[in-house]
Amino acid sequence: MASIEDIRRVQRAEGPATILAIGTATPPNCVYQADYPDFYFRVTKSEQMTELKEKFKRMCDKSMIKKRYMFITEEILKEKPNLCEYMGLSFDTRQEMVVSEVPRLGKEAAVKAIMEWGQPKSTITHVIMCTTSGVDMPGADYQLTKLLGLCPSVRRFMLYQQGCFAGGTVLRMAKDLAENNKGARVLVVCSELNTGIFFRGPTETHLDSMVGQALFGDGAGALIVGSDPDLTIEHPLFQMAWTAQTLLPGSEGAIEGHLREVGLTLHLLKDVPGIISKNINKALEEAFTPLGISDWNSLFWIAHPGGPAILDQVEAKLGLKKEKLTATRDVLSEFGNTSSACVLFILDEMRKKSLKEGCATTGEGLDWGVLFGFGPGLTVETVVLHSVPLNN
Repeated sequence: MASIEDIRRVQRAEGPATILAIGTATPPNCVYQADYPDFYFRVTKSEQMTELKEKFKRMCDKSMIKKRYMFITEEILKEKPNLCEYMGLSFDTRQEMVVSEVPRLGKEAAVKAIMEWGQPKSTITHVIMCTTSGVDMPGADYQLTKLLGLCPSVRRFMLYQQGCFAGGTVLRMAKDLAENNKGARVLVVCSELNTGIFFRGPTETHLDSMVGQALFGDGAGALIVGSDPDLTIEHPLFQMAWTAQTLLPGSEGAIEGHLREVGLTLHLLKDVPGIISKNINKALEEAFTPLGISDWNSLFWIAHPGGPAILDQVEAKLGLKKEKLTATRDVLSEFGNTSSACVLFILDEMRKKSLKEGCATTGEGLDWGVLFGFGPGLTVETVVLHSVPLNN
């Protein structure tokens, strides 16, 4: 008779969790940052606030964002003018939009990932769905499962209201699921309609809200994760070697989001870039000391682009070469901050950039890399990545 240890051993995979495919999607409405202040103050009927508009222009200019994609359009705002008020009662209006559109956008990214993976969707065993845009029951995970036509027995996990760090959280969860369930293939989807849940008019009394209006875009990212890939039909991209989550000391209240009748309100109460840069070296040492790595320029980098100030201070604190954060800055420039989906966009950019430049591996020709997710708490998710040969 088999022992409990024998049963457990049979249930577990042998190798590390591996990212097998990546897909991304955005709404069709593309907004260029140079034009956005004029658009924003016009549609919110706030053009009389000339000094605030100039301040907002400076925010947009310093954002390092060239363009963003938004579900919100001028036509939608004309139909739903309560979204344009600074504190207009609008939660029901927002919910009506995001509850249906979050899984739809997530489906677009998931379909791309599944197509790249090339295997039947019936072999997906687990779904992890993540969004900070709206809440409902049954949740976006249920709606996504229905839209994709996945097996009714697929095991679902729904993460609501986690914020920007959750792009790392879903990877940590997917690693545990893949490695502890032999043959598991996990569909991970982060779908964010940030503008739908917290677009609102300008105010001189809450500049945190204005920072959010200047930075956030909408988008969805999807991954297929599994251990022990069949190399005859699957093509590994990145292996996940180690994960961690931690709360940074002295950071309570630094980033907060509150879901209210007016939608989601954003609050930045402390020096977020300073807190992150002060603590990032400790996070790196915990992750890489066991590997004998102390040169942070020897790693490839996937860092959540919360904003240019975070990237600048992390770069300076660690003495990183400019090219280390190129993929991150490129995604910030082309898509803005898409919250939890951001790091999935950067993973996609990293492997495409590596292929285009003729690198030997998916991580810019380097063996080891780090993925950081930053968000409310301040919470930091750390994922140690190992790249694989591009000719696998």
